[in-house]
Amino acid sequence: MTEEKTVEKYSLYMNKFRVALGILFIAIAVFVFLIVKTIPEIKKISDIQTQQTNQSRSLADAERRLSDLKNSVAKEEKEVSTIAKAFFRPVNFGSDTEAVISEEFNEILQLMRENKIKTRSIKYDPDPQDDNFVKNVPDKYYVCKISMEMVANYSQFENFIRDLFKHEHFLEISTVEITPYPKNKRILLISLQIKLYAQREGASES
Repeated sequence: MTEEKTVEKYSLYMNKFRVALGILFIAIAVFVFLIVKTIPEIKKISDIQTQQTNQSRSLADAERRLSDLKNSVAKEEKEVSTIAKAFFRPVNFGSDTEAVISEEFNEILQLMRENKIKTRSIKYDPDPQDDNFVKNVPDKYYVCKISMEMVANYSQFENFIRDLFKHEHFLEISTVEITPYPKNKRILLISLQIKLYAQREGASES
């Protein structure tokens, strides 16, 4: 009788042990499952935070470089404003302003190619009526206002604008509008308006 009670008691303990062991295994399995599911989410959150940090740094860097570029443009403009330059003298004179100015504009296009500037659009406005030369001495100079939409990075445009200011012939940089490309702040969307001038046949610069 005592032996039977001992066996029964032992069986009861073993059953409880098996239940406890089963619960432990289930708990471990659930824990492992949660870990496996959670680690990718943690990595995903970490990647998003890293991406946001990098984007913030890129935006701050883009804003700084844009400010530096605008200051550089203003500085170059101030430095060359006191330098007297000769007006372009076309090889072939004619009555068509756009055709005459195209000779000089080819030089500008060459500067754009050398600095890897991409052009989105170009618009010509021959002899604009708001220009002082057109108003006061229309018989002496050809004038053409050229509006361009361009794409470049910071260094490309900075080098181009520097070359433009150093251009040997008289020209006017009317407006420069620079906007970073929303999807890539290292790329600039540029609106540039310039006026090119050429002497008419028989006219002098006096």
